[in-house]
Amino acid sequence: MQHLQSASRRTFLSHSAKITAGSALLAAGMASAAQHSPASDACNNANRIHQISVDHYRLRNVRLEEGFEQQDGDIVATRTGLWQLEIKQGKIISITEMSHQHNDALPVFDAEGGLLLPATRDMHIHLDKTFYGGPWRAPLPRKGKTIMDMIAREQVLIPQLLPTSQQRAEAIIGLLQSKGTTVARSHCNIDPVSGLKSLEHLQRALEKHRGDFSCEIVAFPQHGLLHSQVEGLMREAMQMGVQYVGGLDPTNVDGAMEKSLDSMFQIALDSQRGVDIHLHETSPAGVAAIKYMIKTVAENPALKGKVTLSHGFALSTLNGNELNNVIEGLSAQQFSVASTVPIGALSMPLPALSEKGVLVMTGTDSVVDHWSPFGTGSMLEKANLYAQLYRLSDEFGLTRALAIATGNVLPLDDHGKRQWPAVNQEAEMMLVDASCSAEAVARIAEVKATFHRGKLVFGSLQRA
Repeated sequence: MQHLQSASRRTFLSHSAKITAGSALLAAGMASAAQHSPASDACNNANRIHQISVDHYRLRNVRLEEGFEQQDGDIVATRTGLWQLEIKQGKIISITEMSHQHNDALPVFDAEGGLLLPATRDMHIHLDKTFYGGPWRAPLPRKGKTIMDMIAREQVLIPQLLPTSQQRAEAIIGLLQSKGTTVARSHCNIDPVSGLKSLEHLQRALEKHRGDFSCEIVAFPQHGLLHSQVEGLMREAMQMGVQYVGGLDPTNVDGAMEKSLDSMFQIALDSQRGVDIHLHETSPAGVAAIKYMIKTVAENPALKGKVTLSHGFALSTLNGNELNNVIEGLSAQQFSVASTVPIGALSMPLPALSEKGVLVMTGTDSVVDHWSPFGTGSMLEKANLYAQLYRLSDEFGLTRALAIATGNVLPLDDHGKRQWPAVNQEAEMMLVDASCSAEAVARIAEVKATFHRGKLVFGSLQRA
């Protein structure tokens, strides 16, 4: 669900125009094209593969980051080189220089110099209710509409979406893969209108992609846990294999902050699940809810490290000691924060959260639905937005911005030592058209291939 104060947000347009090539380069390209015959093009296409049918292979000509280059004490560039990876049963089992000769009969594929980066993670999305995959449909006007108005609107809309919700969820999964995402966390409506149908449809969609996409599910009481009286349905959802108990604005929607949060946490404790709550409230009630959640987790150690605060816009209203104390509380109880990196009059303290050890994640929220039409499915775009908002325009800052899109996995540590990829790590990765991760973030690099546990799930490779 999107930020309800959308009227205060600026539209983010991140796509940069490409520079037209000069006449000399054009002439060279034409000459090169003239040398290619239809037969050679057909041969090249025949050597390209769109899936890998073996679970043990070698990937050559992979561009990996090797370290930072400095000038006058500043990091000004990222050094890269070409390497080869051996993948077996979804894991990286060796990383060797290109000059190393292997005397084996493994299938070999050519990455053609593409930059290898960790696959991205969409940690806040609603796969169950979307317009994507169907005819274009913009949201209805929202000016002057309260959250209760939006809930009433959704009660009419959900039955219209249910017949195609599985197919549309699968369409978004394909989109996410094309943008480099292989792992997601999807919120799924649990409401009186759809009952458990939305969940059933989403689970069927995910089952069809079990081998190429990983997704956790949050049972989300979009119409209010107390307001729509769905505690029983929420408990049923837990029995259906859902990983997280969701919640929503306990004051603005449920009208009883402590009772709403207590109910949510009790379901989590009883079912031994985590919690992921939507909290949009920017009033003092939102701050009070965050403090109450910190207190509740401190009193219930079984919840420590298992609570995600999604959106958490109330944090943007705090400053000074009060903000520091709240962030320290979130860190002490090992909360994570899922943010769509909103643009608006109030700025979320995302860097401060990260500095204090709070895991900050990002997500699409929606691609196009009745809340917003602006999603692209690209987590690299979210990293780009993060870098712009928090002024990370230099080489080092851009490389650090990637972390919000990858679950804090970065090729180089802060000192420039390579930490990813490494032997025995899962082959959860993407090839992008960029010279280094800083360029990939700044230019929102095109994804050429996506791998989930070593399996090629998007794009193509050249047979070596």
